[in-house]
This record gives sequence, structure tokens and C-alpha cells, in this order.
Amino acid sequence: MRDLVDGSWRDCEQELDFQLEDPATGADLGPARASSPGRVDEAVRAAQAAFDSGSWLETDRAQVLDAVADRVEAVAADIVTVEANATGVPIRQAAMLSVILSGAFRLAAAQLREGWLSTSLPREDGRLAMVDRLPWGPAACLVPWNAPAPMAAHKVANALAAGCPAIVKPSELAPLGTQLLAAAIAEGLQEHGIHPGVFQLVHGGAATGARLVGNPLIRAVSFTGGLAGGRSVAAACAYDIKPVQLELGGNNPLVALPDAAVDDVARAAVDLLTTLNGQWCRALGRLILPEARSADILAAIGERLAALRVGPPLDPETDFGPLIHSRHRAVVAAARDGLGGQVLSPTAVPGEGNYLAPALVVGADPARTTEEIFGPVAAVHTYSTLDEAVALANGTPYGLEGYVLGGDEEAALALARRIRCGEVKVNGSSIMSLHLFTPRPAWGLSGTGEEGTAETLRFFTNPRVVGVEAGFALHSRP
Repeated sequence: MRDLVDGSWRDCEQELDFQLEDPATGADLGPARASSPGRVDEAVRAAQAAFDSGSWLETDRAQVLDAVADRVEAVAADIVTVEANATGVPIRQAAMLSVILSGAFRLAAAQLREGWLSTSLPREDGRLAMVDRLPWGPAACLVPWNAPAPMAAHKVANALAAGCPAIVKPSELAPLGTQLLAAAIAEGLQEHGIHPGVFQLVHGGAATGARLVGNPLIRAVSFTGGLAGGRSVAAACAYDIKPVQLELGGNNPLVALPDAAVDDVARAAVDLLTTLNGQWCRALGRLILPEARSADILAAIGERLAALRVGPPLDPETDFGPLIHSRHRAVVAAARDGLGGQVLSPTAVPGEGNYLAPALVVGADPARTTEEIFGPVAAVHTYSTLDEAVALANGTPYGLEGYVLGGDEEAALALARRIRCGEVKVNGSSIMSLHLFTPRPAWGLSGTGEEGTAETLRFFTNPRVVGVEAGFALHSRP
């Protein structure tokens, strides 16, 4: 494992207190590693030096980002293989996300060419008030382990497009895919003679993240991860009044209306329960069914779960793979067992490795199912009235994603508008957003600060308004 600081690659010699694992076999892969505190500090100083030089702002950033995209595209298949192997995510699913790797840099370049960072508004006297969105300064990009390289690409591409030197820290559980991405980014920048402090990579866990985020020279932080980490990041950013973008997960409801087709509900529920092996922020958390139809729907879900092809992540036939680490498997299993109720879990899984059969827990008290589990486990609740369904959907402190299925599309849309979360999809369960240019907002404990194709670019900037006023304050002397 190697970090990249001020243009220099170096092995990470600091060991963390746990061993990395092969998710499919459970085999010990050696200790997780971290950049030294001195290397982290050096990276921040190099980022500040790059920002102070002004050279990145004076560069044709769109042209350079397109060149970076070419470099990234050339190694995308390798990144997919490394990340599927490290996270346990089936390679077919990891490959779907790979479009983000180079696509994030091309989208950011296109937005620069289209002038998204500068606007002007006409005044009554015909003069213009000009609004330029300027970079905050050095930015920290912290990404989780379930799809690290695609999320790193999204954050870094937008930070660089905004003009912010970027330092990325992947999760200590799955660092190597982002390391491959970082090498491609660095090569694309180097071939254009860009200051080495414009992009850097550090490794480590919470201590590395805290040192990076807490440095006063870091002026913006984009974090995707768990609630505890998000709270720590937010607290660190509060001291220096630096903007922070937090995407912290969810406990997402799927509401089946009384006229929903049984097969559609079953398919959506299993998709949302098992995509990325249930380890994703928009996974199923609460399955909310009409009481009169719940038995039929659960039977159909059980058939689909039993038919899943379970296997190693690099097998293209695999539908469902192992969880990333034995520690995480233990946490998810304990959360499942702590809900109470009856467990529906018909999927056969191997005895070795970090496999955990996807499970629905039926009959649990809704008061015990309010937290995110971040694994292939969801609670099942039933309702008699639509008001009860909405109350169950909104009965958690999270508010990231929601899903509604129904035969009457207008009725389904009407119920979707009553769910308190950032995005609600009707009659679908895709891992992608409803539209490339819609925001990805979060409510409640799911985070703060919108993400999105346009929103993340804007996050790394602050507007400055300039214009000729040709007027003076009231009551002043001439």
C-alpha cells in the first residue's frame, strides 16, 4: 500500500490494529496500513502551496480533466476487479458503477466549458452583477469502502474542476482500487505539468481522517460514510467554519400499495436487499406491506431469495457475494438478531468466508427498527391504511431514499410525495439516480449538503459578486 504526497509515492509503514481479509475465503491478507501523521501534514502543506501558486486556476482545467478521464478509462477494468475482490461485491455490479470512474471527470470538464461557475444578472441601469464561483482552497475527500473508487472519482473530479487541490483518503478496508485510480489521475496531471500538490492520496483510518480534516489549511471536506464518522467530521469542521458535505446512509422504506403486482414488489425488495450485498446507503431498510397481501408477497420474496446465485465476487454468474470483513459480518448479524421477530432467510450461503444470508425480519416492533444496519437485513412491517404506511416510512431519523410500488402510478406518486427523504422512486429499484442532473439530497441523520453532478461542483466553491453600483448609501454627505 502506497500513498502519494507532493508527487512522491511511498510505502505506508504504519500498521493499524486489524487484518485485511479476502471476503470470499476469510483468509488473512495482512495488516491494514496508514500514512504517517507527518505525511498527512506534508500533503496538506503541498496542497496549500499548489493553491497559493495560482497555477491550477490559470490552467485550462477542462482540457486536463478530459486527459485524466482518458487515463482513468484505460485502467477502469483493473479497478473493478480489485474493488470487487476487496469488497465482496459481485463483479457484474461493480462493473456497472465503473462508468462513474472516467465519467465524473468528463462531466466536470463539460460543466466548466459550459460556464457553470460564472453567471451575470442585469441591473436596472443595464450594468451587470457578475457572480463567480471561486474555490475554497485545499479540499479533503473521504470515501467509504463499498464503492470507493467511483465515489473518489466523483469527489476529486469536482474538487479539481472547482479549482481546489484535492487530497483523497479511501477507507482502510478497501484502499487499493482508489490507489489505482490515484495513479491514473496523477499521470494525467503530470503529463500537463500540473503542480504535484493539486492531487494527493493518503491512507488510514479514523486517526488519519481526523488529522486531515482538522488541519486548518483544509478549507472544504466531502465525506461519505457512517453516522459516527460524519458527526466527528462535522464537529471538526465547525471549529474552523469550513463547509462540509455529509452523506451518511439511510434506513430506506419500500412501500407496496394494495394494487402493486406481487412479482414487482418481490423483485424490487430482493434487488434493494442484495445489491452490493446490502452494503449501500440506499439499500432496503423497511419493507412496508398491505396487511392483507403480506403473506403472498413474502412467499414470492422467499422464492427469489432462494434462487439467488451465491458465490465469489469475481465469478460473473454471482448475484450475491460475501460481506467485506468478518468484523462487519458480526455487526450485521448482531443487528439482525437484535430486532426480534421471525427471520425469513432462505438463501443458502457457503460456510467459509464472510457470507451472510440476506434476511427479512417479520413482526419486529417498529421502535426497534429505526437504525441503519448497512447489510442484507431489513424489517417487514404491515399496514391497514395509507396513513399508517406513511408513518412507518417516515418513522426513522434518516431520510435518504424511498421506494413506492403501485399499479396506479398517480396514486403511487401521491404517496411518494408524503415520504420525507431526499429521493423517492416509484415502480423501480435502480442503483442510479432518477436523473443525471437531479440533486442527491439527504434529510435528518442521512446527512447535509446536497450531492449531485452539479451540486458537488458547487459545494467546492463559494460565490463572489462584483459589479458597478453607481450609487451611494442614504443620508451620506456628498
